[in-house]
Amino acid sequence: MRAVIQKVKKASVSVDNKLVSEIGYGFMILLGVKDTDKEEDIEYIKKKISKLRIFEDNEGKMNLSLKDVGGEILMVSQFTLYGDARKGNRPSFSQSAKADKAEKYYEILINQLKEEGFEVKTGIFQTHMEVSLVNDGPVTIILDSERIV
Repeated sequence: MRAVIQKVKKASVSVDNKLVSEIGYGFMILLGVKDTDKEEDIEYIKKKISKLRIFEDNEGKMNLSLKDVGGEILMVSQFTLYGDARKGNRPSFSQSAKADKAEKYYEILINQLKEEGFEVKTGIFQTHMEVSLVNDGPVTIILDSERIV
C-alpha cells in the first residue's frame, strides 16, 4: 500500500465541475492499493498517518502530528501509484489491486482513521476527479507498506 501525503493549507476534489469534498489545514492523501496487500498493510499505513509529525511547533521544527494541530484529511484513491513505466512509454498497472479489493481497503482505512477521531473526507472511488490543493511547505511524504526492515 502506498500513500502520498501532502501537508496542505487547503485541498478539494471536484467531479464534473461540482465540488465533492474540501478540507482546510491537514493532509491530502493519495492512496494506492497493491494486488498483494494484506490487512497488515492497512494497519501500517494507518499508524503512520496517525502519528506522522510534519507540522511545525513553536520553534519551527516538525514535531506536531495531524491530531496535535486539529487537521483534516482528504483521501483520494489513486491506482496509478503502482504504475510501472520502466519498460516502454505507457505504464503498466498490473501491480495495482483490482477495484473491489482497492475499494474495500480504501474504505477500511478511512473508517479506521475516523474511529481514531480524524475528520476524513474523500473523493469518489473509480471516478475521474479534479484535485486542487495548496501544498504547505511544500511538504510531501511517501509511505509504502513494503518497507525494508
